[in-house]
Amino acid sequence: MIEIIPNWHPIFVHFTVALLSAAVGFFLLATIFTGHRWREQWLNVAYWNLWAGGAASILTVAAGWYAFNTVTHDTPSHDAMTEHRNLALVTLAVLLPVVIWSVRNYTRQQRVSTMFLGTMLLIAGLLLSTAWHGAELVYRHGLGVMSLPKPETGADGHGHSHGQAAGAAESGSPADSPHHDAGQTGSMDMKMTGDDATATHDDDHDHDAMDPGDMETMDEPAVTDHDDDHAH
Repeated sequence: MIEIIPNWHPIFVHFTVALLSAAVGFFLLATIFTGHRWREQWLNVAYWNLWAGGAASILTVAAGWYAFNTVTHDTPSHDAMTEHRNLALVTLAVLLPVVIWSVRNYTRQQRVSTMFLGTMLLIAGLLLSTAWHGAELVYRHGLGVMSLPKPETGADGHGHSHGQAAGAAESGSPADSPHHDAGQTGSMDMKMTGDDATATHDDDHDHDAMDPGDMETMDEPAVTDHDDDHAH
């Protein structure tokens, strides 16, 4: 037999949930739409799904019992696993008599009574609750899982993301994204322009504050110095 981790219980349980849920749905259709021409077909489909779901439930509970006694677990998961097991046993205890009841109704061509339909709805509620607790064992407690992923934590404290763009966004590196390059270049241009504007403003401010007479006085020694050093 092919080895399944942890065992065959996760496979059988899907058939149980699907078949029994379909049976409840078709029983409801046949009960609500009593005058519909497909009512007999709906009843046949409902009965066959119920019987197949009952057979799958036996295999599911047997595989689940084996998993209960073999899967590695701790104290919190043991309590959750015990609750899941108890719900499964109660569901099976209610289901098997209903399966026998349905065979009796089918062979005697008896109609689906309100009590029968109510019992099927009870089974659906027990089934969904049991399946919910089973999912909690896997996705919350990690039972039956060989290994758990270890997410890579980036500089910003977030986990691993797929793709280079997401990685660049997480690392905050502008070299990996053209948008960051463009933004940074624009900031540098604005900074340079701002510096030039500031320098021009300071220069203009100095000239405005200087008296014209002082400027002429400054120009004349400059010309005299040039006459002394060079021949113009």
